[in-house]
Amino acid sequence: MSIGHIRKLSDCHNVADFRTLARRRLPYPVFHYIDGAADDEVTLARNTAAFDEVDLVPDVLAGGQHLDTSINIMGRKSALPLMLSPTALQRIFHWHGERATAAVAEKYGLWCGISSLSTVSLAEIGANYSGPKLLQYYYHLDAGLNAALVEQAKAARFDAIALTVDTIVSGNRERCKRTGFGSPPRINASNLLSYAAHPPWTLNFLFREKFALPNIEPHLPTGTDTKLSIQDYFDTMLDPSLNWQAAENLRDEWGGTFCLKGIMSVGDARRAADIGVDAIMVSNHGGRQLDGSRTPFDQLDEIVQAVGDRVEVILDGGVRRGTHVLKALATGAKAVSGGRMYLYALAAAGEPGMDRAIGLMQDEIRRGMQLMGVNRIDQLTPDRLRRR
Repeated sequence: MSIGHIRKLSDCHNVADFRTLARRRLPYPVFHYIDGAADDEVTLARNTAAFDEVDLVPDVLAGGQHLDTSINIMGRKSALPLMLSPTALQRIFHWHGERATAAVAEKYGLWCGISSLSTVSLAEIGANYSGPKLLQYYYHLDAGLNAALVEQAKAARFDAIALTVDTIVSGNRERCKRTGFGSPPRINASNLLSYAAHPPWTLNFLFREKFALPNIEPHLPTGTDTKLSIQDYFDTMLDPSLNWQAAENLRDEWGGTFCLKGIMSVGDARRAADIGVDAIMVSNHGGRQLDGSRTPFDQLDEIVQAVGDRVEVILDGGVRRGTHVLKALATGAKAVSGGRMYLYALAAAGEPGMDRAIGLMQDEIRRGMQLMGVNRIDQLTPDRLRRR
């Protein structure tokens, strides 16, 4: 089916289809915030293209009728080797927002990541949705805000904190500069026609629940009325002095399962293991920070070789297919995490879109395992791969 014919949810059969539908349904500043990345977006493209440079080597006549797709990651069982990466501002993309993400994660038995910049509170997510939950923690200049986030996560019974370590300054997101995207979105003369051309989104944004950042708004100068671009937020509110000692202090203050998100070098992976983190996410922030950086999948093998016996290594970023998940697992990742893989679907059709997207990914993982001749995740080993 050509992309011009993707007009409704049932037309979507993969992540690219959901992206097309999201582009059709969102005002252009909102779509380009999801879709864009830093500088020339070379790393964004490479994050997914890297998977094409490694081939799967299947066995046959192995019997594929009894599949176990489950794993244990960060002390909790997951029905699939898949995590929903935390992404900010979700009610901007669709009014269902983080409630849809938490509900779909609960349905499929997956880890749900929630950002410090979520538009639904940690308290609400903790109270209403079961299953493992992770707070993506941004380290702020405001020590009171840092402490408050930890207390909110504890009160909401979150299962883990992931300190994001690659955002001491914002990447150069030129698409956002061109479209004037802010938080919340600003409707002005330059973009009025785009918002007017997408009345379902615009009416939902204007007349449903007011936009808010409930986890951090008590610490913002003007509360919910603060208008910031993501670049302004990173550059003015986050602490550029974030270092290893601060990470250790946060680990001790939290006292629970602790992860570092944004590790890309072997040296940093070793140091993370040395300070006793439970897991690391090999991630370049979806290509939104340092353009030209190495991709998580390209870097995965050497990090696994260095610390895979000491910490759980999670591949984060670039995943668009179930076969990408299998390739990462065969390289040695304990689990795979992604944001855009479900965010396009959320933007396109809310909770039903996310449900369809994760259901399709589940089918792809199961079918791929059957075609690979494996019945369990631990049978996906490096000998199942060949680099071109």
